[in-house]
Amino acid sequence: MMHVVNHCEGKPVADKRNVMEESAGIARGEVTDLAKLNVADHEVLLIPGGFGAAKNLSDWATKGKKYSVKILVKKVIKGFHQAGKPIALCCISPVLAAKAIPGCELTVGHDCECEKWPYAGVAKSMVELGCKHVNKNVGEVHVDKKNKLVTTSAFMCNAPIHEIFDGLGMMVTEVLKLV
Repeated sequence: MMHVVNHCEGKPVADKRNVMEESAGIARGEVTDLAKLNVADHEVLLIPGGFGAAKNLSDWATKGKKYSVKILVKKVIKGFHQAGKPIALCCISPVLAAKAIPGCELTVGHDCECEKWPYAGVAKSMVELGCKHVNKNVGEVHVDKKNKLVTTSAFMCNAPIHEIFDGLGMMVTEVLKLV
């Protein structure tokens, strides 16, 4: 587990966090260990992004394009993919699919860095890993029909929250069409 960040100050703190406890707080209810997930019990896999995905589901946050995906996370993604079930990923989490589903098509936004797209280097890394990156605006999604993979950039873009919300809504709408 990586360091804990006080996001008000942007600085590391000595606190320790428990991902399961935090997940339960966000979900406002019961959560189950990923090791107990049975692909047959679910229609869709949706993995939100955020720095937690880069720190806790992979080591992208510290290793960049030389990263690896946590074994259990990779197993779950591969399980849904092999079962022909749709997968939705947003923000930084499409990097998980890049390792679990080699050669997939995805978007993390744009591949040309600017004030609006400060993380465009991620798109270039996805291409270097053998994926097809498709430039999409924050309110858009990319659907890789062959792999039943739906991705959107979300907070990879410096955009108003309502535009990010629109893209996330479109991601959910499109992934449900693949069920």
